[in-house]
Amino acid sequence: MDLKRISFARQIFPASGAALALAALSGCANLALTNLTPSSLPENPSGIYTFTLRVTPKASSVVADSITPHIVVGAESHDMKRSDVSTEIFEYDYRLPPYQNDIGYYYLVDYHTQGGFGNASHQSYTELSHAAIVSRQVLSIEVNRGPVGARIGVLGRGFTPRDLIGFDGTAVRTVFESPTSLGFFVPPFSPGRTYKVTLSSSAGNSVVGTFRIDSSDVTADPASLALAPGQRQVLTFTVTHPAPAGGLLLDVTTDVPESVIMPEVVVPEGQTTVAVTVEGGKPGAGSLFLKGYGSGEVSVPVTVSAAK
Repeated sequence: MDLKRISFARQIFPASGAALALAALSGCANLALTNLTPSSLPENPSGIYTFTLRVTPKASSVVADSITPHIVVGAESHDMKRSDVSTEIFEYDYRLPPYQNDIGYYYLVDYHTQGGFGNASHQSYTELSHAAIVSRQVLSIEVNRGPVGARIGVLGRGFTPRDLIGFDGTAVRTVFESPTSLGFFVPPFSPGRTYKVTLSSSAGNSVVGTFRIDSSDVTADPASLALAPGQRQVLTFTVTHPAPAGGLLLDVTTDVPESVIMPEVVVPEGQTTVAVTVEGGKPGAGSLFLKGYGSGEVSVPVTVSAAK
């Protein structure tokens, strides 16, 4: 958008009226203004964010050395400097005020044209834009495949204890390690498939990547348990490959939770077996289940008989 030069003070509108006024001023015959600043900027410790504008003359009458861009934030105008990358690119390093996470701005460019009637002064504008400061950023997932129960790391920044990893939209067991690291356990979903992995919190959802669940096998010894209330018996689980870094979680469930008392089952890192003690609770009959292994599920029948 291009106007003959008018009072500069009239161009610094209040933020509330800027959007409508700028939208009405469309088109620019002499210059092409391209905003190169992304709509979201990752938070940095300095609190300084670079705004970038490309100014391309479209008419031979434009005096290149007269091009003077400004960035207008709120009611303040700041001069932009020509970049070392290109004579058409201009930059400004904006220091964000404390506790602000959104920047509303537009660009204003002064320039001259030269023709048969002498020199003329002009101003061009961009439309009002916004840049959001993003405090959370996912950088990478450690690996993109593994067996059920493997603990996988996610690296980034801005993580909180409320963040959850999801597989195809279903939340899985997530471990908060630090603001720059999360962990999750590969869920007992169908193996041989690739799932979309997301990170969700009150701030919204972020795509982490994809993860393929590989098939694996596990056996239990003994194959069934017969207990009395308070009686204990050792149950050993064996997997086909050594447990990965962080161990391998065997997510054992049961349909008789009041009859079975047992600890969480984790195969130690580098090991293929783990032994746990199972104690009989209230009388009942059911099974222990491990999903995502072998043909889809491994079960261990459990019977807890009333004491005689």
